[in-house]
Amino acid sequence: MRPAIPPSAGRTGRLRTERASVAGLREQYLCSACGTRLTQWRGRCPECGEWNSLAPVQVRSGGGRARGRQARPEAVLPLSEAPDTAGAVFSTGTEALDRVLGQGFVPGSCMLLGGEPGIGKSTLLLQAAGAVAASGRRAVYLSGEESLSRLRARAERLGLLHEKLYALSTTRLEDLYPLLDSEPPALLIIDSVQTLTTAAADGLPGNVSQVRAVAADLAERCRKCDTAVVLVGHVTKDGSLAGPRLLEHMVDTVISLEGDRGQEFRILRVLKNRFGPNQEMLIFRMRERGLDPVEDPSTVFLGARDASLSGAAVVMALDGRRPLAVEVQALVTRSYLPVPRRAGLGFDVNRLHLLLAVLEKHLRLSFAQSDIYAKVGGGMKLMEPGMDAALVAAVLSSYYDVPLPEKAVFWGEVDLNGRLRPVEGQDLRERQALRLGYSPLVRPPGVAGEGTSLGGFGSVAQMRQAFFARKG
Repeated sequence: MRPAIPPSAGRTGRLRTERASVAGLREQYLCSACGTRLTQWRGRCPECGEWNSLAPVQVRSGGGRARGRQARPEAVLPLSEAPDTAGAVFSTGTEALDRVLGQGFVPGSCMLLGGEPGIGKSTLLLQAAGAVAASGRRAVYLSGEESLSRLRARAERLGLLHEKLYALSTTRLEDLYPLLDSEPPALLIIDSVQTLTTAAADGLPGNVSQVRAVAADLAERCRKCDTAVVLVGHVTKDGSLAGPRLLEHMVDTVISLEGDRGQEFRILRVLKNRFGPNQEMLIFRMRERGLDPVEDPSTVFLGARDASLSGAAVVMALDGRRPLAVEVQALVTRSYLPVPRRAGLGFDVNRLHLLLAVLEKHLRLSFAQSDIYAKVGGGMKLMEPGMDAALVAAVLSSYYDVPLPEKAVFWGEVDLNGRLRPVEGQDLRERQALRLGYSPLVRPPGVAGEGTSLGGFGSVAQMRQAFFARKG
């Protein structure tokens, strides 16, 4: 492809450069895609790889934009004399959400909430804003994606209209300044940070420079006026938060709302928390009146399970510090394709490929003529190694067409030698399995100091001998 001609080429560009130098300005080139600044024009941005995205901008020779009045420097205090905001924490309106966040909303804190479109982020935050308003505190919901009429309709459907609940529909950050300067709210929700722009940064809404500038300005202003701010962030196609990685370092708390939009359950995960425990999890059920927390999610992902069918095993998974009983399903069927298919939902499919190779090696099985499909039930996503034993059991159950015992539960990591290795939280898993009445417990041999986890299965060969002896 023939490179484009730089915008400042030719006699017109030279005249503009000369006039800028006389006025005390210098010319730089700004990428409209990622916000990168360069001193020389290039056909392709070296940071994001976009072609013909560099446009000339004039900046002052003193460096950057013209600075406003200098902020008054903060006083240095002994740490023991710093303000204590622990007593000023206020509730989100949901006891379970307060627990996973620490105690609730902390004045002056900044929280980032990510999730796929339509998963329920706006509904959850509108419920929290309504609860804060009902408690007598002022809450402001800023939307850069919806009009005020649509926000009112949703709040009315959820029964959240209150005189202390305010809303603003804008994409300009500067529209918030009068509000924060005159009467700062207790809670400010920004939906979403990728839709806001500020005059302090160049580029289109959602690019790196705009997101960085908007988040930094909001965090600084809200910290000074003791306003708890929640930023809603978009996610990429692989589920990670969009925008610069700096955004996650800048905020105090990072939470993610996950789930299958075709299912009624939503999973809220705490990925970072400066005010409470990390790696916590909370399960919601989507109702007509909003999201309701599930009080005891131990068996919520099992659904209407039929233990008489083959190809299904129950794993005692550990998400954060919460043990959950989840069903893992597998289907092994004859293949008519030149290359048999392997597919997995709810977990990393590479784990399935690895375990199938282990079974072929150590159990002398052949899957060369079989299509194999596996999934995690209930729309749950499992990324922990403890599901290996259950996945192996489900594959063997479908391969031999023999159902597993109704109350059998599995956990443990399978290594490349076919052995079951201990995983994190064996004592938590075992106590939960015994509380729910599961037996037998198919888990790795116990480790000293791991509670009551004694005995167990040492390899996949022992598992086959125990459940499929007649078929093996």
